[in-house]
Amino acid sequence: MNNLDEKINKDLILREKLALQRTELANHSTLLAFVRTALYFLVAGLSLRSLLNLKNSLMIEVSFFIISSAILIIGIVNYLKQLKKIKTSEKHIGDYRLEYLNK
Repeated sequence: MNNLDEKINKDLILREKLALQRTELANHSTLLAFVRTALYFLVAGLSLRSLLNLKNSLMIEVSFFIISSAILIIGIVNYLKQLKKIKTSEKHIGDYRLEYLNK
């Protein structure tokens, strides 16, 4: 490989690594958005009885707690699934030409 090919390959690797880091940070922020939404529903369930005098307030509170738990579980499962995809895509960074010639 000449010097230009080596420089291009290093730039490609750097760009791909930076893209993976951005993707991982986006995955973290998505998890935090799920946690924030779950906390909103939890607080709504906790404060419903003190704010409103409703007949079925206990049922509504329990439904808010269930929705909050479901959102949190969905967020964690989504985070772990995407993290696994990110980790498997990291092994594809490198010199594609060498990988192609070795097959």
